[in-house]
Amino acid sequence: MANQTIGLDSELYNYLLSISLRESEILTQLRQETAQHTMSRMQTAPEQGQFMALLVQLMGAKKTLEVGVFTGYSSLAVALALPPEGKLVACDLSQEYTAIARRYWQNAGVADKIELHLAPAVETLDKLLLQGQAGSFDFAFIDADKNNYDTYYERSLELVRPGGLIAIDNVLWSGRVADSQAQDNKTKTIRALNKKLSQDQRVNLSLVPIADGLTLALKRSDVSV
Repeated sequence: MANQTIGLDSELYNYLLSISLRESEILTQLRQETAQHTMSRMQTAPEQGQFMALLVQLMGAKKTLEVGVFTGYSSLAVALALPPEGKLVACDLSQEYTAIARRYWQNAGVADKIELHLAPAVETLDKLLLQGQAGSFDFAFIDADKNNYDTYYERSLELVRPGGLIAIDNVLWSGRVADSQAQDNKTKTIRALNKKLSQDQRVNLSLVPIADGLTLALKRSDVSV
């Protein structure tokens, strides 16, 4: 898990940020507060947040999904990129972490765009499907407990529309996925999902080596899910 792009030395990474990052003041404040958190390694990298916001704008997305909120950096970046009528459905378990997120959503003026569900994410995703919301989301971001990544992916694939995009975080897992000596459960789970995705003909695929690795899976319109 990394909160900046791995594989770059500090000089090159700082240069990358200096010539490309356009981070609003509210996002900077949230990132700086989260950096003091004991779980700060879970923070979304700023260059990744900006990248996802750009994807949302390119797609003209109006309805998005997030599985795993933490202190809300990624959800805030996406909500700021959504049009005034846009909506983000956010899934998390932690009242403590999301209290920080709520404060920043409110301060940024996007709280009315975000619908937070504090429950196991699988339950929330299943509820959305039962409510008839399959095929209604433009974009989904998965960044939660790794053991359920495959389940989150399958549910998200049902929820996004044809031509919708799923972004899956931490797929390079600080390089451990390529280390044959790394055989812990989380690493093996991510490794297995990466292999599955590479062969999944329901989506068009690109693994972008930004932050800790971000897989982009575009739901094909010519293949049934």
